[in-house]
Amino acid sequence: MNELRQTKHTVNTQSSVTPIIALSDITKTYENGEIAVKVLHGVTLDIYPGEMVAIMGASGSGKTTLMNILGCLDRPSSGSYLFAGQEVSGLDADQRALLRRGAFGFIFQQYNLLATSSAAENVEVPAVYAGHSHAERIARAEDLLTQLGLGDRLHHRPNQLSGGQQQRVSIARALMNGAAVILADEPTGALDSKSGEEVMKLLAELNAAGHTILIITHDASVAKRAKRVVEIKDGVITSDTGAIAPDAARLEKAIAPEGLGPAPSFASLPDVTEAAKMAVRSLRNNWMRTLLTLLGIIIGVASVVAMLAIGNGAKQKVLDSISAMGTDLLLIRPGAPNQRFAGGFRASLVPVDAEAIATLPNVDQAVPEFPNGVTVRYGKNDAQTSVDGTTADYPAARDWNTTEGAFFTQADVADYAPVVVLGQTVVKALFTNGENPLGQYVLVNNNPFQVIGVMAAKGANNNGNDLDDQIFVPITTGAQRIYGQRYARTITVAVKDVSRIDATQEAVRQLLIARHKQEDFQIRNMVSVLETATETQNTLTILLGAVAAISLLVGGIGVMNIMLVSVTERTREIGVRMATGARKLNILLQFNTEALVVCAIGGLIGVAVGMGTALAFSYFGKPIMFSPGPILLAFSCAFVTGILFGYLPARKAANLDPVVALGAE
Repeated sequence: MNELRQTKHTVNTQSSVTPIIALSDITKTYENGEIAVKVLHGVTLDIYPGEMVAIMGASGSGKTTLMNILGCLDRPSSGSYLFAGQEVSGLDADQRALLRRGAFGFIFQQYNLLATSSAAENVEVPAVYAGHSHAERIARAEDLLTQLGLGDRLHHRPNQLSGGQQQRVSIARALMNGAAVILADEPTGALDSKSGEEVMKLLAELNAAGHTILIITHDASVAKRAKRVVEIKDGVITSDTGAIAPDAARLEKAIAPEGLGPAPSFASLPDVTEAAKMAVRSLRNNWMRTLLTLLGIIIGVASVVAMLAIGNGAKQKVLDSISAMGTDLLLIRPGAPNQRFAGGFRASLVPVDAEAIATLPNVDQAVPEFPNGVTVRYGKNDAQTSVDGTTADYPAARDWNTTEGAFFTQADVADYAPVVVLGQTVVKALFTNGENPLGQYVLVNNNPFQVIGVMAAKGANNNGNDLDDQIFVPITTGAQRIYGQRYARTITVAVKDVSRIDATQEAVRQLLIARHKQEDFQIRNMVSVLETATETQNTLTILLGAVAAISLLVGGIGVMNIMLVSVTERTREIGVRMATGARKLNILLQFNTEALVVCAIGGLIGVAVGMGTALAFSYFGKPIMFSPGPILLAFSCAFVTGILFGYLPARKAANLDPVVALGAE
């Protein structure tokens, strides 16, 4: 199998050859609370490039602990470990990961393949963390598997392969980065005799190709296949057949190790890209768990989008209703300032007050009004509505014009003319056969009035009252024929310059006090009303958003819980990834990216569901208003949720000890 050998630099062929592995007085003690268990007792061992060594011992002899230290999966408690002449016993987790990635390949007794990945994808794993491109990884993985007789099993998952085939995949994975040293932990322990023989033959061929092979075994028949046997008992080497003196031919073949050097402290773009790909693959393989995780985010984001759309729609409707009345208006009604507008009628305002107010600076119109309930009849149809006795300036003051005919004139007011202008709702109630109302006579409380105009449609105000359900007559005619009062229930003042409305309000107040000798009236500034309504509606919108945000928070907690469960379930997978060269940052990035992808997908779906829910409300006549801000806010919150709530599970995964993770069930 010479074709399996990587093209690498070879070690220097000097007469004094540096061991590839040199252990000096290595000890290992495990501490569990106050209990300390010493497993290795001063192990000293040299292994030279190109050797095939079997480390043999019974269960509990310390051979697995020694293998973990040799493969940089664990650190010794004391002693010196030189790898290719460099001290590695004090390396941190990331530096050991780089060394494992570039210098070591692991063959495990239980194969330790990723159950949800294909054979080719399992073999690719070390190259992912080495930063090789996807095309390079695929080509290399397929080539190795083909050489190992698995060319027709590239896309099979581990549960579709026999034990021998799974071990071959494990061997291919160990060779992916051209490991100088291959550590085989009981490589035939889970195989039948035929498959075991094939694996041992492969290891011999790999050794002949220049790989340094270390076999950890308790089986003497396996150990004798090695060129050197080291026996260990109770943490002490009891026998060693001795290192084979390296000759020039063997040194020429021996593969030099890589992976020594400082570990980068950042994630490169390929790292991020591969993390995203692995995250999507993992989520796809666990679709039910992914769906449950998505559900919380979808509900949270949908709540934010829908509630804010409905809240903003309600807010806009109120503001539009107020704006429709005019924001450049002052409304004057009878009653002391500390009394409610809704109180009973008080005779304190008269039409001539409006005439006096009209002479003030910055006043455009001053219109007296006397609204009152009436019955209107035309033919066999009648309607209960409201009549508003006013002046000819009403359309200009209210910015509300006729759509048919004309409003009455000042001459009509002066002449007590029996004319009327109808609202759209009244027209629909009286003229059911489609007649043209203009010129027709209607009875207003049994008094005949001629229709001279129809007002444009106005809609409902902020109280839900239909503004089109009213009629208008000259205030003089109304006082004489309908309600018998010569007072005004309200005076509407339209100002020229809204920026001076507060000063104008004070001028009107002083004028009326001078005329009435007391303050028996109330003035409402529509700009202030609009500001108050805006502030109130903003508060309600924030309240709705806060309630919805709680749903998003609950969804984020759900993401964290599911990811913590995922870390627990995938502990062995994490160990495998670490053994094949994954740094802490790689593991952190992978699991945080999974949470981020879930939240991003959930955010997009949630936005769609929220918009759909809001549109459903609009179908039933509820006002809604979409704006980019709340939608972007909701999606951004989902995105941030993925980062924040995914970090704790990801950190837990990244901080796992590779030895502990590999031993998890």
